[in-house]
Amino acid sequence: MKKAIVIVGQTATGKSALAVRIAKNFCGEIISADSRQVYAGLDIGTGKILEKKMRGVPHHLLSVANPMKKFTVTQYQKLAMSAITDIVKRGKIPVIVGGTGFYIDAITKGLVFPDVPPNAKLRKELQKKSNEELFKILTKLDLSRTKSIDAKNKVRFEPSK
Repeated sequence: MKKAIVIVGQTATGKSALAVRIAKNFCGEIISADSRQVYAGLDIGTGKILEKKMRGVPHHLLSVANPMKKFTVTQYQKLAMSAITDIVKRGKIPVIVGGTGFYIDAITKGLVFPDVPPNAKLRKELQKKSNEELFKILTKLDLSRTKSIDAKNKVRFEPSK
């Protein structure tokens, strides 16, 4: 991707309207980078742009996933990169807009996601362990990672504040 415009921010801050204006001015097409707007039928509460507000600007990756099925960042990345390639081939500029930083990073930072199947047995074993036990295991496996995560968050380790 040689150039793209990326608009990020929280819900209801005017990202979609700005993206439409920019796309109109710079011959662009919009790629949604929102982890909820990808789901078909989840229009209320997600801030999904209405067709009349699109003002004729093509939008990609809205309503592309079934909400009853798992949709991963890897799937998003493949669809987004395909859309970007198509947009660029047609001489237009991709305008990536959304509030899901992980989706943005997946397509702008070249993240590589290993194709590892779920391990239900391991997951079941690990769910039985306390935060302290999990942190001890992580310390043995990746000491440097322990410096950037919240040791008290069993489900989702996030950067420490």
